[in-house]
Amino acid sequence: MKKKRNASTLGDKIFNIVNGIIMLIVVTTTLYPFLNTIAISLNDATDTMKGGIYVLPRIWTTYNYKSVFAGGTLYQAFFISVSRTVLSAALNIFLTTMLAYALSRKEYFLRKPITILFVMTMYFNAGLIPNYFLIKDLGLINHFAVYIVPGMVGAFNLIIIRTYIKSLPDSMIEAAKIDGAGEFRIFIRVIFPLCKPVLAVVGLFVAVGAWGTWFDTYLYASSKQSLSTLQYEMMKILATSMQTGNNAATQFGQHNTGTNTASNTVTPQSIRAALTIVTAVPILLVYPFLQKYFVVGMNVGSVKE
Repeated sequence: MKKKRNASTLGDKIFNIVNGIIMLIVVTTTLYPFLNTIAISLNDATDTMKGGIYVLPRIWTTYNYKSVFAGGTLYQAFFISVSRTVLSAALNIFLTTMLAYALSRKEYFLRKPITILFVMTMYFNAGLIPNYFLIKDLGLINHFAVYIVPGMVGAFNLIIIRTYIKSLPDSMIEAAKIDGAGEFRIFIRVIFPLCKPVLAVVGLFVAVGAWGTWFDTYLYASSKQSLSTLQYEMMKILATSMQTGNNAATQFGQHNTGTNTASNTVTPQSIRAALTIVTAVPILLVYPFLQKYFVVGMNVGSVKE
């Protein structure tokens, strides 16, 4: 009996060691590209072209970031991006959850046909040109609402939230109705607070999508500078740097002569790294506040009463 217990303990130790090594490899593989991008963004551009930059800059400089923000248009674009991200996430969460609650009620006789209509939109799309004419007919071209209105309700998010609501006990809703609460009050006071885990996940997905896209700006608001988003402005900066090719390192200053001092130069690689960090950091700052809900939300609908 004693030998069996020792063998089990030895097996546990081996498992923990192997598991720790695997997790270390996974973490290193996951973090290295991000740390390498930070190192390149903070390293002198011409020195980066020599290679050998891993997780720490060899010649420190902030000129790559200064070049990105030199135009002065990014501040207004940053405000537009933040505004569209916050409003898109808030409206999508509220309206989609309200619709999901209605479609989760068994007594609502239209729940199945309406659900089918929303699911069909996930499989069939009219295409880019019909969508453009729809947006134009709605009067949303060169209007801030073009960032908000088309994505106020998402079919995929609707299915996820509806499944989560259906997993909640019906007894809570029945108790609220006995107390005299109406449907809207039940939604606000009972359903919405209980959906925090799944709403955090959906909100994060919507926010990441709204923050990272630039193509809708290109299609619907490119002719109005005041509506330009941060991603669209950075796309233009990156396109300009890529067009110059290898000569990009000479148009902002002199080459590094080999001494351990930073030069006022940029290259497509350094600009790309700086743009990546600028666009990624805001979302990375938001994620820790939603992390505690993320695991619970990803298991939506896995346990039912």
